[in-house]
Amino acid sequence: MGSLTSAQHAILIGSLLGDGTLRRQNNRLNALLEVNHSIKQSTYVDWKWQHFQEYVSTPPKARKSNGNRIAYRFTTRSLPLFTYYYEQFYVNGKKSIPYNLKLDPLSLAVWFMDDGARSRSSIYLNTQQFSLLEQSFLQKILLEQFGLVSALNRDKHYFRIRVSTSSTIIMKKIIEPYVVDDLKYKLANDPVTTELKNEILI
Repeated sequence: MGSLTSAQHAILIGSLLGDGTLRRQNNRLNALLEVNHSIKQSTYVDWKWQHFQEYVSTPPKARKSNGNRIAYRFTTRSLPLFTYYYEQFYVNGKKSIPYNLKLDPLSLAVWFMDDGARSRSSIYLNTQQFSLLEQSFLQKILLEQFGLVSALNRDKHYFRIRVSTSSTIIMKKIIEPYVVDDLKYKLANDPVTTELKNEILI
């Protein structure tokens, strides 16, 4: 099927840092991409589908998930080009961060749209799925590739990345042109939540 465009590549990278999943289904040789978000983010899922529709057999569909949650999702076909990314991002079936990871503004924006939030003066990236070592590596990437200073923020029993106040201003300027309209609310300077009040910064 050839290779991904630069936009497809960036969206895939951002998705894999966030909620996106690559998997080999039923022990198939090649991997597929699954995009799965809340029905409330259907416009965002449709946006991703528009970029990958040449690799998708069935358009996004609503599906009841755990509890009362209704998900909106699509999967691509199992193809060699997704297997390449699977082998970069997965070790023994577990998602990990490749040593040669490179981001651009679009991939950073997708990462934020998938797993980011803003509270008061900071942007938070929900990186709890990754180890502390991997999160430290992601901090290094943010600093070296975008000049963004960050810290690890305790979230109950786990940690996530908190972008500093000054770097939040920079990050917003970088990603805002790429954030879909329905998710621009995530960039708003909302009051701090009760959850964040109880968190400990290190």
